[in-house]
Amino acid sequence: MIRYALHCDQHHAFESWFQSSSAYDSQIRRKLVTCPICGSAKVDKAIMAPRIVGKKGRGRATPPPEAAATTAPTTTPEATQSGPTSLMMAQERELRAKLKELRDHIVKNADNVGERFANEARAMHYGDKEHRPIYGEASPEEAKSLIDEGIEVSQLPTLPEDRN
Repeated sequence: MIRYALHCDQHHAFESWFQSSSAYDSQIRRKLVTCPICGSAKVDKAIMAPRIVGKKGRGRATPPPEAAATTAPTTTPEATQSGPTSLMMAQERELRAKLKELRDHIVKNADNVGERFANEARAMHYGDKEHRPIYGEASPEEAKSLIDEGIEVSQLPTLPEDRN
């Protein structure tokens, strides 16, 4: 997965995750990437610094400076009282809640095809089956093969509590 800092023609800054750089290029060409603030499909990558963490510094990387400038501050009581640590915790809780909501929406509104996911996705892509929302299981090799064929797939978000 690749995270890109993006901006629209109205100068709104936001971030988005993509399966690969080619998935980003494909979605931009088809005007599937839009600004969440104004809805503009005229979106470009913003300049961003790489995040490199050495072996000794794992888990201690600080966010790049532009991330702080492009992220809207969350004003919750605990964030204003306790400082940056609580702000990050509040943002992390909000992000986890949104990821859970997204995953729950997909599970509720799509068919679980299990291990047949790659075959079902191909059949729909090539017109052998009617298009419908699906989710299931695919190995990394199967997912890469689907992407190479131009079939867009995304991994459902896994949250730490799912592993317990």
